[in-house]
Amino acid sequence: MANDPHTLARWRLVLGRTAEECGISCGGNGEAERIEQLIGFLFEPGGGEGGGQGGRGRGGQGRGRSNDRQGGSGPSQLTVPDWVDAVNELFPNQSKEVMQKELVRRRGIAELMEKPELLEKIEPNIELVKTLLTHRDLLNEKTRVLARKIIEQVVEELKRKMQVQVEQAITGAIRKDRHSPRKVYRNLDLKTTLRRNLKNFDQESGKLLVDQVYFYAAERKKKPWHVIVVVDQSGSMLESAIFSAVMASIFAELPAVKTSLVLFDTNVVDLSDQVGQPVDVLMKVQLGGGTDITKALLYSSTLVRQPQRTIVVLITDFYEGRDERDLIAQTRLMADGGVRMIGLGALGYDARPAYNKSTATKLTKVGMDVLVCTPEKLADCMAQIIRG
Repeated sequence: MANDPHTLARWRLVLGRTAEECGISCGGNGEAERIEQLIGFLFEPGGGEGGGQGGRGRGGQGRGRSNDRQGGSGPSQLTVPDWVDAVNELFPNQSKEVMQKELVRRRGIAELMEKPELLEKIEPNIELVKTLLTHRDLLNEKTRVLARKIIEQVVEELKRKMQVQVEQAITGAIRKDRHSPRKVYRNLDLKTTLRRNLKNFDQESGKLLVDQVYFYAAERKKKPWHVIVVVDQSGSMLESAIFSAVMASIFAELPAVKTSLVLFDTNVVDLSDQVGQPVDVLMKVQLGGGTDITKALLYSSTLVRQPQRTIVVLITDFYEGRDERDLIAQTRLMADGGVRMIGLGALGYDARPAYNKSTATKLTKVGMDVLVCTPEKLADCMAQIIRG
């Protein structure tokens, strides 16, 4: 290895600046030195989220003794635009996206918000959407327009990823919750047909004589199921709120489902009239503030018309701002009345739930199904409820 500068340079990139103390360096490998500079730009001390330190140099004076990964020494000074251009040049798409997410998380937020030409170079992803929504007050007129386009692009991508499986699960369940006189072979309910004709089994011939065939209904003339999506606006729930807005828009397009969308903190906002426009919904999310889950459920209960055909999907961290006994009592009241209650501590593909498990457990005991799941698993759970 000592005679292979390329291998030494790669180990130097893996081990960080401390490797130089053991004589492992980039050894004049120009590409490795550029990569080290880009990585060091993300992890040098003081580059925290929102720090806006994009133009700070990388010379030795800017470093302290820290446990964070350290960049190597070098005369160049990077700004956020320089860094973005270099990463786009040197790294493949998958690595580039990971590094850009770290950029968004760690530094240069103010600069990103003020320069649309810079924002255009960042690959759209959910981490960027979270940053845009969290810091949207920093957006100027030009970056606000671009930010909306980025959010729309990510939302559409999520929707395409989720839509087919979610629609199949719920639509399939709705079609199978009642029978139809229309005799269409593809809608044959074989299990019910066999079960209800067992009395006609002829033991001598060993044959089942079928006198009535059952078929699933292809569709319903009215909307028999009401899904009420209730979303916590607290900052810790932002990623789940993004997925919730997308899920609600998918529900709204199903022919046999009525969908309501409610956002809450200490106040309740009904955005049911905008449920089909998830970007508009997300642009109205007000992060922070207190939490009154009970108030949100009280409002949701006023929307219920047929309890046995209503599913309330509550997305929250279960940290109630008022006496939790009120929340438990309201959940019990709705569940006892026939409303199916689903509580989500997190919703997404990479969700890291941090919710009040004690309160969630108490709600489970009074009739709420508490989950942490992907959108597809949520759809499967709702399908099971619909099938009965």
